[in-house]
This record gives sequence, C-alpha cells and structure tokens, in this order.
Amino acid sequence: MRVASGRQSPQIGRVQELLSDIRACRLCAARFAATRTRHGPAPVVWLDPRARILIAGQAPGLQAHEKQRPFDDRSGDRLRDWMGVTREEFYDLANLAFLPAAFCFPGYDARGSDLPPPKLCAETWHAQVLKGLPGLRLRLMIGAYSQRFHMGSRASLTETVSRWREAPPGVIPLPHPSWRNTAWLKRNPWFETELLPVLRQQVRKALSRGKE
Repeated sequence: MRVASGRQSPQIGRVQELLSDIRACRLCAARFAATRTRHGPAPVVWLDPRARILIAGQAPGLQAHEKQRPFDDRSGDRLRDWMGVTREEFYDLANLAFLPAAFCFPGYDARGSDLPPPKLCAETWHAQVLKGLPGLRLRLMIGAYSQRFHMGSRASLTETVSRWREAPPGVIPLPHPSWRNTAWLKRNPWFETELLPVLRQQVRKALSRGKE
C-alpha cells in the first residue's frame, strides 16, 4: 500500500516515513517465532491521510497476513454488506484506513486458536497513526479489543454495541463480522434492524463529505 503520489505536502511525507517504519517493525519477532505458526512479522498496513473512515479492528488473520490486504475474506464480505459499500469503495485509500489493534497476524496457540494482539503494537504506533489521519469523519470500532483501546470500554461487547447510541460522535461500535458470530447476530436482531441502517447512512455521509 502506498499513499498518494505526486506533489507531497510535508504531512504526507511524514506519514510515508511512519508507514515505512511500521512495515519494517520487528518488535514482536521473537513472540511470533514462538507461536504454533512460527511466522515472521509482516505488518498489514493500509493507511492514507486522505481516508474518511477508520476501521479499527483486532489483528490480521492468516489470510490477511498472506495476502497483505485487510478483510479480503468472507468476514470482509459481511463487513462490506453491513457498511453498504462496494469492494472498490472499500479498498480505495481515499475512503478507508485500517488500524488494527496489532498490524501483524499474532499466530495460533497450541490448540489452533487465534492469539490476542500484542499490546506493544498499539502502544508503539497508534497515536502516531491517528495524527496522520486528519480527514476522518467516522470511526468503526470492531470487536472488544478496539472498543477497549479506543473507547475505554470495560463492558462486554454485547453491552457496548447495544449502547451504540451513547458512543462519542462519529464513533460506531460493531461486533466482528466473522461468520463465527452468526449466532450472536441471530440473538440480537436489533443489530440489523436498528444499527445497520444508521451505519450505512453514516458511511455514505462520510464518503460524500469533502470529496475532492
């Protein structure tokens, strides 16, 4: 992923340097080498200062790790449907930026389950990244990790998402679009009938404002 080329402002130049630093990060190399997958760091960086919407999620899965593209799977299909955007809109760098709790795939534990994202990643990079995204109009907080880190939520995911109307302006908490959460969606029909129409409206508004 590259930010816009052509004549660059000092801010864009600084962001490009930051993204290069993130791609080169190896802080968690020993941690990843000790996982079941024994993989090396491969930060999935999909950011641009022009972005209007922030997707703050958990961490890249194995497919995103291999493809170096966020949400390029069935979960991404569901998320795009929730948002009411096309695949082209979703991957347009002028539209969306992705800020996971950790930029790298954390690996699997001995039972084959996803390991939690290392806190070191967010502590090292997130504040700098957010400074480089001045055009954000909407922030989607996907999953408990992002809701705790960005919203300071200590409630359960269900409680946080069900109280979406109480979130700060421009912030919408969401469950992860994983197909493992299909049962959760069935238990909480208000998500589809009440939250999704507002989400789609806010997404369209954010993408239409300030377009150049």
